[in-house]
Amino acid sequence: MSKKVAFHTLGCKVNTYETDAMEQMLLSHGYEIVSFEDQADIYIINTCSVTNMADRKSRQMLHKAKKKNPNAVVVAAGCYVQAAPKEVLADAGVDLVIGNNRKQDLVQILEDYFKEHREEAVIDINKEQEYEELELDFVSDHTRAYIKVQDGCNQFCSYCIIPYTRGRIRSRAKQDVISEIKRIAKNGTKEVVLTGIHLSSYGKDFKDETDLLDLIKAVQEVNGIQRIRLGSLEPRIITLEFAQELRKLDKFCPHFHLSLQSGCEATLKRMNRHYTPEEYYEKCQILREVFDHPAITTDVIVGFPGETEEEFEETRKFLEKVNFYEMHVFKYSKRKGTRAAEMENQVPEQTKTKRSNILLELARKRSEEYRSFWIGKEVTVLLEEKIVLDGKFYMVGHTKEYVKAAVKGEFSSNTFVTGKINGFLNNEIVNLLAE
Repeated sequence: MSKKVAFHTLGCKVNTYETDAMEQMLLSHGYEIVSFEDQADIYIINTCSVTNMADRKSRQMLHKAKKKNPNAVVVAAGCYVQAAPKEVLADAGVDLVIGNNRKQDLVQILEDYFKEHREEAVIDINKEQEYEELELDFVSDHTRAYIKVQDGCNQFCSYCIIPYTRGRIRSRAKQDVISEIKRIAKNGTKEVVLTGIHLSSYGKDFKDETDLLDLIKAVQEVNGIQRIRLGSLEPRIITLEFAQELRKLDKFCPHFHLSLQSGCEATLKRMNRHYTPEEYYEKCQILREVFDHPAITTDVIVGFPGETEEEFEETRKFLEKVNFYEMHVFKYSKRKGTRAAEMENQVPEQTKTKRSNILLELARKRSEEYRSFWIGKEVTVLLEEKIVLDGKFYMVGHTKEYVKAAVKGEFSSNTFVTGKINGFLNNEIVNLLAE
């Protein structure tokens, strides 16, 4: 009888991709994939370690799995493991640990565990130079596929543990990316999101001059794919030429997530971010000159060590100036092994919470303003799923700018519908009147 395996994914879209690839790997070797809520013989939790909260959630899910079936093999995989493998394996709820760049060996690792009870499969990620080749043949969500094209980071921001858990930059061969996208396009997927740990570094480790723009242009040529999105970008990748080249691609979605972290130059220096607020603002202006009302979103950290009230106010004013569509606000989380963890003037949690609430309210207002801009305008939405609002059935999806819109009527998922937006259905969803 085949073993039943349940997965649970925490963290970023790279993790989502890797979990999908591991599921398909096990399916092809005779395992049965079941819901995490079901009884399973093996539970695999693809963990995250970007913050202390992520660590805690990883531990909670590992313990939940063991509680569901004490006789099951509970596998901890990914960044939480890579950061502290011995500590994770010492947890009574964990039977096997698998670090990054070893997920491709999952089948053999499980076989070794059942035969020889080998409990650890973790390498020194900082010495790895080869891209870990995982593959997808299909995606369970036929509408949108997250495609991992890059791993690792060389930036070493002073607050971030990810370079230590993901290693140095490693890019996936362009032909392998395109082959995978062609396969999932044949299975009906219409939208792809190119993603990586530091996506802007794509190609920098190649001997030729292939870069992210080259890859995007190659995806543009894949039959069946009708939309191309990008994951989080380093602001410095934005140039007038880069934006103009993207503008020529009819499949490209003008939704740019440019990681900011702070709007104060002094704070950015302590963070080891390699740009000033004004340089960042110039990048946003380039995008707004080239594209018609592009969606620009960002990440912001509040309460970074040494952030004074004056520095926070600089950040708040800068965020107002840039006028983002969405802002993801995070309270600084001290990560052992990073430079910021040893910095003086750590900010109290109460102060972090106060500053976070201020920015979250600003984010809510600006997001509503951006979506309001589209009222009365014609848009095209790729429909994804059926929802119920106030007792009525709608099909919901996203515009190219990633504005969430719903339409009433008999429509199928994974189809496009064009119409005018005439208002809000709730705080997050606008109403589309189909033509």
